[in-house]
Amino acid sequence: MEYYGNTLCISMRELVDSGVMTQSNYCQLVARKKVTVARRGGGANGYALVAVSSLPDTYREKLNKIYPDPSLEVLLAWLEANYEIDQAAATYFADWKAKCGRDGAKDSHVAEYVANASVLNACIRLYNNAKAIHKTMGLKYDWSMMAQAVEGYRVKTGHTLPTSMLRFRKKVAEYQRDGYACLISGKFGNQSTRKVTHQVEMAVVGVAVLPNKPFNSSVWEMYTSFVCGELEVYSPETGEVLNPDDYVDKNGEPLILSESTINNILNKPKNRALIAHALDDWETFMHEQRPHVHRHDGQFSLSQITADDVDLTRKLGDTKKRVHAYYMYDDLSQCVIGAAYGRKKDQMLIVECFRDMFRRLDRNGWGMPAGIEVENHLMSEYKDGFLQAGVAFSFVHYCAPLNSQEKRAESFNGAKKRTIIHKNHEGIGRFYGKGKWCMKGKKVSDADNDTYEDKKYYTYEELVADDMADNREWNNSLHPNQKKYPGMTRWQVLEANINPTLERMDKLTLSRYIGERVETSVRRNSTVRVAYEDWWLSDPSVLEKLSPNNYKVTAYYLPDEEGKPTDVYIFQGDRYIDKVERVETYNRVMAEQTDEDIAIFIDQQKRIAKFDKYIRDNAIERLCVTKPTQTDEQPEALELPVLESEPIEEVSYHVPDALESL
Repeated sequence: MEYYGNTLCISMRELVDSGVMTQSNYCQLVARKKVTVARRGGGANGYALVAVSSLPDTYREKLNKIYPDPSLEVLLAWLEANYEIDQAAATYFADWKAKCGRDGAKDSHVAEYVANASVLNACIRLYNNAKAIHKTMGLKYDWSMMAQAVEGYRVKTGHTLPTSMLRFRKKVAEYQRDGYACLISGKFGNQSTRKVTHQVEMAVVGVAVLPNKPFNSSVWEMYTSFVCGELEVYSPETGEVLNPDDYVDKNGEPLILSESTINNILNKPKNRALIAHALDDWETFMHEQRPHVHRHDGQFSLSQITADDVDLTRKLGDTKKRVHAYYMYDDLSQCVIGAAYGRKKDQMLIVECFRDMFRRLDRNGWGMPAGIEVENHLMSEYKDGFLQAGVAFSFVHYCAPLNSQEKRAESFNGAKKRTIIHKNHEGIGRFYGKGKWCMKGKKVSDADNDTYEDKKYYTYEELVADDMADNREWNNSLHPNQKKYPGMTRWQVLEANINPTLERMDKLTLSRYIGERVETSVRRNSTVRVAYEDWWLSDPSVLEKLSPNNYKVTAYYLPDEEGKPTDVYIFQGDRYIDKVERVETYNRVMAEQTDEDIAIFIDQQKRIAKFDKYIRDNAIERLCVTKPTQTDEQPEALELPVLESEPIEEVSYHVPDALESL
């Protein structure tokens, strides 16, 4: 038998093997729900467990003959299942050992006291658990049986708790009242019984978080001055002044703590985290103390894009400033699939990066990336439009500001800088960098005495060309996960693992949100003028979509690398009208015409013929109008029956003069 949760249970195998019931009896009881199955068999559990209290009386009597008094064994099983090492006790007694090591405290003493605390915790847990008490030994707590069980658990845990029931009961009461200190032997003297209470600990750490960030030695000096009445300590939030009389020992003397004790208090992991939260800025605390999520890579490329901006390390010669760059990385392959550069970190930089990425995806015939993660502060403008989930990307994640660990692109930027950029160029680093990343500037003597210049400057074209070359080298370098992708470069991983479920690229939507916008008009029922070029309507029937007496339209397009339109879409307001086609011209001099000129001429003639056919097919049928003619035939008079009624009194009406003339 064993406990499952707080329920005393027996396995099916024990019931059958001990002769309490047959296997068929067991199956029938389970099928008819006559017994409670606390845990089903199979899987990781291995075997089924049945609640003993749910067994019919016949089988309970047989079970009692086999296990006449299982309470003690059950109690031991409960202790086995609920015993766990008290980590707080381990920390407490390790600190105690450090403070009284001169008095002979050893690791064995720490282990003994931790075991005692852990056993007492299990006993108190059972004592406070009404359900467990009821199911194990009835409504009355049997101290004698608990003392026996604890004694039986001595060899396994190595505890030194009293064997006598009364002494054991007294120790439980002391432990509940005094905590860990009551477990320490009196042979260690006053040093061992000195307690750093929560109140004392809060006073120490409260001093440690002063704005000047005092050293531990200064905290010790200020605490000592405080308990001696030489220094006043108060809370600036509540105005409460701490009373030194509350920080005394049993003899009423100031509770003096050693410097090592102060160090131990301040170096507790919990206190270190709290002190860091109080003193560090949010970015530092988040990166060094705050837990972060743990993730693993996906299975397909283009399932997710991660974006980030960066300032190129080397400076411009004309402005002494840095070139701003924005990158789009594929999350799986780590390839740079979009990049843009500018002297300003503005929205156009982001737009150009998106355009560069989509041009590359279009050239390779790849679909629309499924998801993207971006910075909240740079992309907030597009939250309700382009970067709203379901518009362009199915999944959009806005990363928290200052949290570089959340956004994958941050780590890619760092890895590329360490492995590629630093190898290929000089002057990579900052003046505050360490080791090979420290770049000292040239001091300029002036009135401010705070001017430094880099040893070398570059043109905008040089910096952009170098960074583009670095990106190509990065993409064609071996993927870091060579165990999974042996011998494959990042670009090869990208090409070989394209997500097969990607949607077709929606150029129309992309053009509206990140494309160029041109106001134009439909000319001669056939063309529009966009980017100094004429574009055909796809069909004459497009005229039917235009609003009455309105030939004005708005054209959207994604420019290519040279800034020229590729696919052009026209709208009236928010209503899509047509995707237009570029008008190609032919040489009007027949003696110079090529086969291409002839093909263009034929195509234009076909378009004109198509327009003519549309006009013929929809030609208006001419109608005539005339005045209605009067007929001489009068309708045959109908003879109506005479109705008897009261005589109608004659009424005269006055007609106004204005109406009399009519």
